[in-house]
Amino acid sequence: MNTLLALSRAIDAVNRRVGRAVTWLILLAVLVSATNATVRKLFNVSSNAWLELQWYLFGAVFLLAAGYTLLKNEHVRVDVLASHLSRRTQLWIEIFGVLFFLLPACGLIMWLSWPFFMDAFVNNEQSSNAGGLIRWPAKLLIPVGFFLLVSAGLSHLIKCVGCLRGQCPDPRDVHTGKSAEELLAEEIAREAQQREAASHEGH
Repeated sequence: MNTLLALSRAIDAVNRRVGRAVTWLILLAVLVSATNATVRKLFNVSSNAWLELQWYLFGAVFLLAAGYTLLKNEHVRVDVLASHLSRRTQLWIEIFGVLFFLLPACGLIMWLSWPFFMDAFVNNEQSSNAGGLIRWPAKLLIPVGFFLLVSAGLSHLIKCVGCLRGQCPDPRDVHTGKSAEELLAEEIAREAQQREAASHEGH
């Protein structure tokens, strides 16, 4: 079990690094979108390449961060019934869900999407829009994203079993602190206070 828990920690480290790196793609997508909109308004010029880049960035965030989202226990849960059950029963439900739903479904999508990517890569598939981008990088995101999600599912499964055996904490308890929305709101408020304090010092 210790070897499996070590594997789980390694998987979590990879997904954590990917998740943190992907957050910068959100900023890049906003900058691309704002620049594209500004150029279109000021110069009446538009580019399919820039529009498609926005879609690619959004797809990268959505797919590559799925494993990180599972690691942080941020996927939407509807625990109307499970919340009334014992913690041990909830862990067994987690194990059942990962084994019979998450891993098979994600593994199948990963398996089927690989030929989909390879066909685009071998043929150097281009966008059907004039001036658009090549398609294979976007299609590569599908198997890579689901691979990260499958690995995160395996890690979650190991931690659930480890928790039942009393060898690690409950993996669903990563949410011990404030929610991501609360932390973001606090960060925005803190930056606003710093700007206000700086403006007062300037006067």
